[in-house]
Amino acid sequence: MAAPFSSLDPVTGLLPAEHMVLLGRPFTHLEAVDAGITPRVLRRMVREGEVRRVLRGVYVDSATGDNLSLRSEALAKVLPRDAVVCDRTAAWLHGADILGPDGRLTVPPIEVFRTNGGSRIRRAGCAGGTRSLDLDRDITEVNGILTTNPLRTALDLGRLLKRGEAIGAMDAMMRAGGFTREDLARELPRFKGARWVRQLRRLVPLVDGRSESPAESLTRLRLIDAGLPAPELQWKVCNAAGIVIYRLDLAYPGIMLAIEYDGEEFHTSAEQQARDEQRRARLRRMGWTVVVLRRRHVYGANATAAHLVLTEMRRLCPTN
Repeated sequence: MAAPFSSLDPVTGLLPAEHMVLLGRPFTHLEAVDAGITPRVLRRMVREGEVRRVLRGVYVDSATGDNLSLRSEALAKVLPRDAVVCDRTAAWLHGADILGPDGRLTVPPIEVFRTNGGSRIRRAGCAGGTRSLDLDRDITEVNGILTTNPLRTALDLGRLLKRGEAIGAMDAMMRAGGFTREDLARELPRFKGARWVRQLRRLVPLVDGRSESPAESLTRLRLIDAGLPAPELQWKVCNAAGIVIYRLDLAYPGIMLAIEYDGEEFHTSAEQQARDEQRRARLRRMGWTVVVLRRRHVYGANATAAHLVLTEMRRLCPTN
């Protein structure tokens, strides 16, 4: 494991911790240079995990946790005051997890536009553009950063992202923003004639803020697309005393069929796998059938999640 930023050795060419003014807050390339960190050293720090990229061109020491305050401070480093963040950047600022497994490997560009109708923001790492918005209805402020509000962000992402990504983004924004499907539906007439609005219309009835990850959202969409009923989300399993002991990602409780997604980020260590299997063994003893899905089952053109679930359904409910 890489050494934390706070313990860097001056022998490596970095400043000692007591002189490091960048600890605990975002910093840019130029601020790194001013603190004595050359571009070559900064690249090495990122490569070795001492520093992580928050945004394109903005960094923070690896010991500093992620939170909304840090995200807004990072954006303030690189955006003009009249900028409004939108789309994936707005979702990120609102605290929503919308990136799939591949999305975490790179830092997306900052998606942004100006409120005053001026020229596009042209900066490395920014995707500038124009947007027709009601400033009072669609825009809010998060720690000093102007951004599309959660409802508007969900509506935009529902049109602009690929369908499988869009449902996950809309689920995440509903969870972060607290709006309802009815709120989404009321806004649809505003988008008449807009690009990709047909996709948005079809997704709105499916949005569910109980989904806790893009993979869970995509799994649900795979099942619905295959003609299966929408599963229950975050289903609570109780013991004989009525105490909740487990929560299932997705479930068909009527036939005691549980569906769980094992992401590579949280389920690859031997310890975690052992805990997962102990949990699932207990569920099976309670009468549950457990379908375990991994990335290859959910993502890609050859995803087999729906087939695996349907196979178990047919076994549990054989036709006469």
